[in-house]
Parts: sequence; C-alpha cells; structure tokens
Amino acid sequence: MPDPLGPLDPADPLERCVPEAVHRRRWAILYVLMFSLLIVVLDNSILNVAVKTIASPAPSGVGATQSQLEWAINSYTLVFAGLLFTAGLLGDRLGRKRALLFGMFVFGAGSALAAFSGTPGELIAYRATMGLGAAFVMPATLAVLMNVFERDEQVRAMGVWSGSVGVAIAVGPVTGGLLLEHFWWGSIFLVNVPVVIIASVAMAVLVPDSRDPEPGRIDPLGVLLSIGGLLLLVYGIIHGGELADFAAPSVVLPLLGGIGLLTAFVAHERRTEHPAVDLSYFAQPAFSAAVAAMALVFFALMGLTFFSTFYLQSVRGFNALQSGVLLLPLAVAQVVFAPRARLAVDRFGARTVCTAAMVTVAAGLAAFALFDARSPVWLIEAVFFVQGVGMAHIMPPVTVAVMQALPREKAGAGSAVSNTFRQVGGALGVAVLGSVLSTRYRAEIEETLRALPLGLRETAGESIEATLGVAHSLGPVGEALVSPAQDAFLDAMRLTALGSAAIALIGAAVVARYLPGRVAEPAPGAEPAWEGAEG
Repeated sequence: MPDPLGPLDPADPLERCVPEAVHRRRWAILYVLMFSLLIVVLDNSILNVAVKTIASPAPSGVGATQSQLEWAINSYTLVFAGLLFTAGLLGDRLGRKRALLFGMFVFGAGSALAAFSGTPGELIAYRATMGLGAAFVMPATLAVLMNVFERDEQVRAMGVWSGSVGVAIAVGPVTGGLLLEHFWWGSIFLVNVPVVIIASVAMAVLVPDSRDPEPGRIDPLGVLLSIGGLLLLVYGIIHGGELADFAAPSVVLPLLGGIGLLTAFVAHERRTEHPAVDLSYFAQPAFSAAVAAMALVFFALMGLTFFSTFYLQSVRGFNALQSGVLLLPLAVAQVVFAPRARLAVDRFGARTVCTAAMVTVAAGLAAFALFDARSPVWLIEAVFFVQGVGMAHIMPPVTVAVMQALPREKAGAGSAVSNTFRQVGGALGVAVLGSVLSTRYRAEIEETLRALPLGLRETAGESIEATLGVAHSLGPVGEALVSPAQDAFLDAMRLTALGSAAIALIGAAVVARYLPGRVAEPAPGAEPAWEGAEG
C-alpha cells in the first residue's frame, strides 16, 4: 500500500532534511520516546484499578472520598494540561532533549513522594508534581518524533507512537493489580522510579537535541489565567456532585469565577503578541476538528474509566488484578489496530474512518447502560474490545492532522495544543461525569440510608465504596445496605454511560463536518495534510 503522503525525492534537499546519522537510528529513538510516553500514560492506567484501594481506610489506603479521588486524578491532569503549551515552548527554546530529561526527573521525584503519601491531600499535591513533569515529557516526545522522521514515514511512526498508549493501558491495570496483590498501595507510584531511570539513560544516549530557531516567548499571565480558570471550574463541578446541589453558593461562585477567568484568558490570548495558546491555529478547520475530536473522546472515556473500576470491583466483586486483566481487550485492540489505522485512512479517508470510529466508541459507551450485576463477562470483554478498536482508529489520524497542519519547527507547540485539549477534555470528563454519577447515586441511596444515624448517613452517602465500608463496619446488620447500594450505583452508572455516549456522538458530528479526508498540497513551510474539509 503506498504511503498516503507520497514518496520522497531523496535528491530534493527541501524534503530530505533529517541528518543521515539521526535517520539511521530513527526507529531506536522512536522506541525510547514510546518508553517515556508509556510511563506518563501508565501512571493513570495503574491508578484506575487502585481507586477502590486508595478509598479504603488506612492502612489499606488513605480513606479518600470520591471527590478526593477525582482530585487525585484531576490535580495531575489539570497541571499537565495547564503547563503543556508553556512546556512545549520551553522545549522549543531550550531544546527538546533537555525538556524530556527535566520532565522525567520531576515525574520520577513526584512518583516517589506520592508513594509515601499519608493523607489524600498529600497524594493530590504529589500527583500535581507528577503532572508538572509529564507536561515537559509529552510535547517533547512528539516534537522529537516529527524532527527525526521524514514526512513519508511520519504517519507510520505516529501509529506506532499512538500504539504505545495502548501498551500502557494494557500494562498499567495488570501491573497495578499485581502490585496491589503483593504490596501496599504506594507501590503503584514507586514502580515509576526505575522506569524513569532506564528511560532517562536511553534518552541521554540516543535522542538528538532539536529546537525552534524562532521560539515564542513565555506568557505567564495566560498560564495563570488558564490554570486558575480550569481549577475553579473543575472545583465547582466536583463540589456540586459532592453536595448533590449545583445551586449552592459554594458551587455557583467557583463555576462563575472559572468561566470568568477562562473568558479573560481567551481575550488576553487574542491580544498578546506571545500567546500561551496560539488561537490562530484554530482558523484551520482540520486542526480545530482534530483537537475537538481528541477532547470529546477523552471526555467520554475518562469518565467511563473512572466508574467502570467501581462497577468491576464494588458491584461485580473482582479484585484489582482481575479488574486489570478484564481491561486487557481495550488495550490489546489499540496495540493491534493503532499502527494499522493508516491502512483504513488510505482506503476510506480520515473523515470517514474517524467518524465511524467515534460512533463505535459511542456504541461501546452506551452498552454500559445495559449492564447489571449479572451481565456475562464475555459481553463486558467484547464491549471493551470494541472501544479499543474505535480508539485505535481515532488517535493516529487526528494526531497526524494536528501535527501536519503546522510547520515542522512548530511541532512542540502543536503537540502541546492538542495534548492540552485532550487533557482538559479528560479532566472535565472525570469532573462532570463523576459528579453526575455521585449526584444520581446519592439520590438513589438516600431513602435506604435514612435508618442510619446522621453521621454515618452522610459518610455512607458519599459513594458506593463509602456505603459498603459502613455496611462492613456494622457487621451482619449492615448486609441490608449492600444490595441497595449496588442497585443505586448501577442506576447512576447507566445515566453516566448514556451521557458519555452522547458526548462521543457530538465528537462524531464534528469530525464528519470538518475533518479533511484526502491528502492536500501543503501550505508554505507546512507538512502535507488531508484535504476535503468543509467550512
């Protein structure tokens, strides 16, 4: 099958711009980059199977509530997203190799500290530190990739790079389950440290340095406005779910403050000569559609991942290791199909492939609305596999569309923009869908908990894990709470799953309307991109 971007002319110095020494070791460099990307994704996929354990009282966990668990996930994600563009610019200015090594060091240090957290607050803070390190790693990996591969190999390399996310999803839950079977909960973070050391040594030896000859300037006000706005917005959403009351002043004021700061951020970015996020990129329909697709699919999937762990462990009774194994079809599908997504794009075009994939993901999400406490395991596995196939045919094409819409020297900035919106989408997915889950669960279990003393009633109403914890502490009397708690969670999960599916369908509509379909001639200084976009 010919490459969709066409063959290179080796005699053309404008096309063959990668040094020969770097070109010869390009695949070794790619696998090192995958290793560094793997650890960033691995951390969240390990955490997914550990949330039930972390929610348990000490010494098994740290007694985190559902809202604290959401913050443990989102503190990482929001710092990651808020600093991605600035980290990408620093990598473009100071060198991507330096950015990679610095990011890996900070990520490793944060992991070691998180492993020994004594309270949920400490865990949230150290997860934020890990997000700071990850913000330097992610854009630098993609920027290096775009600078060591010629354009005729970039689509293939991007598929392999995206497939490493599937590897992390596969390795993470099983690794997390194994660690929790034999060690304390902090081991899921401590395992990152040796991986960081190995990856850093390989980077120092193999990865070439590169930078933008005309890097942008840092925009500290834009960074502060964006992080502050996102933190207030997510706080308001999570707190609303915690209270089951989105009209409370302590919910409305942070929401309005977050919206106000984000509005000020957009106004500032449009005026400043050195924006933290270059909004001019979004004038290209292909870029905008690809970024929107990433944000929406991660909004839906991160919310699903959060509640599916409680379904598998708290409702179905699987332990952490068994839950990790049950997630393997989701990962295996991505590992197998992501590197081959380009073949489907060659034949049908990026728009058709991504639209069908988004609809497939939506169908998989909606299927969770049909599950109950006795759904056959093979059906759950089939749904996870279908979702993995859908994801595998979304991420490589939209990532290539983003990166090839920009000049090569802006690869770090382009990667940062796409990853920023992906992480923001994921954070909002956990916050919004987690709050929907929490609010519906409280409403469903409230009547059952009326017989409990007030203090126990408030504790038990926080989440299904809290209810089951109270039931266990009450002994035989508490057994009457177990079945209603599971029924209430299933009802809340069904509503949340349908909400996730609706978000994925919105993404499908955006992709169908705006994403290009075939190869177009590049703009001056830019890589070729797919044509056929409307608007």
